[in-house]
Amino acid sequence: MANIHSQKKRILRAERERLENRRYTSSIKTYYRRLSAAVAGGDEATADAEHRRLVSAIDKAVKRGALHRNTGARKKARAARVRAGAQD
Repeated sequence: MANIHSQKKRILRAERERLENRRYTSSIKTYYRRLSAAVAGGDEATADAEHRRLVSAIDKAVKRGALHRNTGARKKARAARVRAGAQD
């Protein structure tokens, strides 16, 4: 454990930020699984809604800094490919 007061505060802050970033990334994975399930089930309306929700969550995570912008773009492209598979 650090002895310097400011470093102790920094450790606490880093943990808080890590958990917030974790919430963003975890929700993105959850939305991706929901999208895949909707596509597999053949439900167009649900798949559209889940895709919009996933893209919104990715954009927010990128804006917040929880994801790098290239990672966000890659995840959105993969989601679009999954979504396009349902429209065939």
